[in-house]
Amino acid sequence: MKDKAAGFTLVEVLVALAIVAIALMAGLQATSALTRNTARQTDVVLAHACAENELVKVRLSRQMPAIGDARVVCEQAGRGYEVAVSVTPTPNPQFRRVDAQVFDAQAPVLRLSTIVGRY
Repeated sequence: MKDKAAGFTLVEVLVALAIVAIALMAGLQATSALTRNTARQTDVVLAHACAENELVKVRLSRQMPAIGDARVVCEQAGRGYEVAVSVTPTPNPQFRRVDAQVFDAQAPVLRLSTIVGRY
């Protein structure tokens, strides 16, 4: 009488290998998503600092800002951003709206707005 060899068949090994490959791909996608989210969060925090700096400059100038647009370069943590500052009138002539939109390589990252009044 011949004993049947104990072990796994080729089909069982291939099925197990396919399951492991699918699990590893799911883990890789999750890790990739976390990495992208971390990079985006870093961009938003640095862009927020740039936009807030420009709005604080307007508030501290002690003058009513002139209506118009300006572009300013801002460097934070070794990264270069461009801040577009736009001053527009409001229905009340005592106030102006100031928008600071931050761009990273021409892609918008963040926009902050405030209202400033006469001092």
